[in-house]
Parts: sequence; C-alpha cells; structure tokens
Amino acid sequence: MDYTSISPDQRQEMLDAIGVDSIDRLFDVIDPEIRFEGALNLPPAMSELELQREASRLSLRNRGTDTLTCFAGAGAYDHFIPAFIDQMISRGEFLTAYTPYQGEASQGSLQAFFEFQTQIARLTGLDIANASLYEGASSTSEGVLMAINTTDRSRVLVAGTLHPDYRQVLKTVLTDLPIEIIEIQPNSSGTIDPAEVQRHADDNTACLVLPSPNVYGLIEDWQACFKALKQKAGEQAVAIAVFNPIACGLLRSPGACGADIATGEGQPLGIPLNFGGPYLGLFSAKSSFLRKMPGRLVGQTTDAEGRRAFCLSLQTREQHIRGAKATSNVCTNQGLLALRATMYMSAMGPHALREAASQCWHKAHYLANAISALPGYSLKYQGEFFNEFVVSCPAPTASILKHCKSRGLLAGVPLSSARLGSIGSENELLIAVTEKRSRSDMDALAHALSEAASA
Repeated sequence: MDYTSISPDQRQEMLDAIGVDSIDRLFDVIDPEIRFEGALNLPPAMSELELQREASRLSLRNRGTDTLTCFAGAGAYDHFIPAFIDQMISRGEFLTAYTPYQGEASQGSLQAFFEFQTQIARLTGLDIANASLYEGASSTSEGVLMAINTTDRSRVLVAGTLHPDYRQVLKTVLTDLPIEIIEIQPNSSGTIDPAEVQRHADDNTACLVLPSPNVYGLIEDWQACFKALKQKAGEQAVAIAVFNPIACGLLRSPGACGADIATGEGQPLGIPLNFGGPYLGLFSAKSSFLRKMPGRLVGQTTDAEGRRAFCLSLQTREQHIRGAKATSNVCTNQGLLALRATMYMSAMGPHALREAASQCWHKAHYLANAISALPGYSLKYQGEFFNEFVVSCPAPTASILKHCKSRGLLAGVPLSSARLGSIGSENELLIAVTEKRSRSDMDALAHALSEAASA
C-alpha cells in the first residue's frame, strides 16, 4: 500500500498506549555497546513531490523483461501470464500475505487450494498433492526428508545435474542428521547414466533425486534411472522426480515414469520473475505417503446439512500441533501464489498448456539450430532438451552478454557464474526460450551473438 507518515501526536499516542515515554526505550533490550549512536548518514529530507520524482528517476534505471528480451532461465522463466490473473489476484478477497489457519480459512480459500492440489496431482500423474510449499528447493528437501522417514534409511542419492541451489539447500537441511549424501556425476552427454545409479545404490539407500529437464536443460531418463534404483535398492527406495510444470504439458509425467514423489518450482505457472521470489513449491506423491506428506492438505467433505465442504486435513503432522514428533516443520503454504497457479492452470487448461510447452520446445530448437550454425558457436550437449540448452561460445560469456545487453537482449546465464555454482567454463552459456519469444526475437539474438564473436 502507499506510504503515509504519522504526526508527532500520533507517535506519542502509541507510546503512551504501550507505556513508554520515548522510542529509544523500545531498544533498551539491546546492549548499549552494540547499539548504533549518532546521526545516520542520510541525504537531506525531501518533500513528498521531490521524493516521488527521485523514486521515479531511480526506477528508470531498472531494466527488466519489460524492456529487455529475456533468454535467461536457470530456474526462473519469463513465461506469458494472462492479464486476468493480476486483475483477479488483486481483489480484496485474495490479496493478502497471510495464509489463514483452519478456524479462519474461508470455504473459498480452501476450495481454491483443493483445486490446486487436484491440478498438480493430475499434472504430475500421481495420486495426491499438498497445498504447496515454499519453493522448489525446499520442496525437494522435504521430499528427501519424507523418503528418509518412511524408509528408515540414511543414504541419499542426488543427481549432479540437479540445480546447485537445490543441492545446497538439501545439504543445509540434512546437515545435522546422520545422512550420507552421494552425488552422482553426469556422463559426457550431461545426463545421469542408469548404470551409475545402480552402482551407487544399496540396501541402505532411501531415495534418488533426479531432475528432468536438468540444470543443463537436458531431458533425463527418469524411467530407466528409477528402475535401476529399485532393482538395486529394492522397491522400498523412493524415486523423487524434480519436474518443470510446463514441460509436463508435453513430456511424460513423473508418475508415468515411475516416480514415487514429484517436487518442483511453480514459478512458471503464472508467477512473475519477482526478482527471484517469492515463488511456489510443488509437491505430489503416491497415496501411500498420505500420512507422511509435509505441509497442508485440504480435503473435501460434507457439512451437517449434507453440502459440499472443504477442510484442512491431517494437520497432526504439522509442527505447531505435533511439535517434536512432526515429520516436517512446515506448517503453512504459499497461499497467494498457489491461488495464482490455480488461476493460470484453470485459464490455460490441458490444451493451452500443451501448446505453451510445444512452443517452448520448438522455439528452443529453432534457436539452438540457428546459433550452432554461427561460426565459433556449438551446442555443448547433443542430447534431447526441452526449452534450455548450453552453448559453447568463441569468447568469454561476460563480453558476449555485455554486447547482447547493449542490443536489448538478456542472452542467458553463464555456467561459470556463482549463481549456478560455477558448473561450467567461462565460455559456456545457458539459454532459455519460452513461448513469449518470437522468431524476430530469436533472430535478433543469433545476430547479436554473431556480432559479439567478431567484435
């Protein structure tokens, strides 16, 4: 909401109400030795008009996807968002940062979450889904925790093609537990070999975490890898698929490929880039995991008069009720963003979602062919990919990205960047293509890359 200041009288009235005589008294609990003293190094005060002008001037220095054509991805994607979503989500019934508990939750909110669960379960080809988690990385970590709790095993296999952020969050979550994390490195094709899964698996293996598309944009063989896991570690071992929800509109679902649990990032489902967050964690599983699933689960029932009704189910596993006995400390969900995703999936439907996924696929392959035909450029991997691919460039990506940006193009994400954990050389660029990119956009990028190579 807009900022409005308060008067000295209003400030004093609030201090009187809480029984203190000055704002400084509010900080008495902070040791004076570490408390800042003196004047803050701030510019002179401005009038409201001057402040508005300065804020406007500073905002013009921002260059986002409204002014630059975006080919950057690596986990956050510039997808088309139908206009009605922003219109609907800004209604007073929906727009709140607070996710209500059972006693406060309206039937409308609960129904929206129930529909979200239904849509995610259908999208992933699994039996059940929860009412969302925080974002993709923590959702994946929750999947691993559930696998450990249900199998009572302590060995976790993680594909080296999982996004570095996800791997780091997983290591942080498991750091104080007696868990052995084994990273399976990709082969020369940039994917995980099922034979390597079988080599690392044993009868103490709780799960395998395998993304597809992976961090390089390549499509992994979920079915073969999960089969190899089960053959060596037994049916009790849990197959965790990390998925892209848009790709599910075109490719085989995690459930169809043998996954027991599917986790993913919901940002592509109608959620803007938002400077990197907040985002939306997706989580679905087979029905056998129902009573161990983290977070909220909304169920459908009937009220005393026989009318259709919704309620929060199985709350007993949440930390605010079960405490130390809870299987997860997740006790809420990304309600507002889950609602956005529900609106998006409802508006798109299965046919439009498949069309969006198909456009991502075909446009990415058009651009990949155009770039690989340029002198000095080539695709690092020759395997199947969805909407991202790695390009080996004839010069360091820093100079190439700078040149492309001068042409109004965000050309991609360098694999050598800290954001991606330096998983490639300084000459390797990860390029993403969504349904928003036109042929002229892609031709402009190919032309700019050609210019950059000869500059």
